[in-house]
Amino acid sequence: MQESKIVQIEGPFITLGQLLKEESIIASGGAAKWFLRENEVLVNDEIDQRRGRKLYPNDHVTVPEAGSFVIQSK
Repeated sequence: MQESKIVQIEGPFITLGQLLKEESIIASGGAAKWFLRENEVLVNDEIDQRRGRKLYPNDHVTVPEAGSFVIQSK
């Protein structure tokens, strides 16, 4: 099983769309809606298609072809 990448955030949360953009999974924030509709992204082991989904420390995100990510505070 692939090890999860740690994503450190400065504020209290990051949105799912921001995470996809910061990790270079999508080219722009506008692509998030399309990407989430076409791919089975898991947030804490549940499918989520909301680009505005707030991700907090200790949330786990799995993106097809890109791997797993764990949110942590700086």
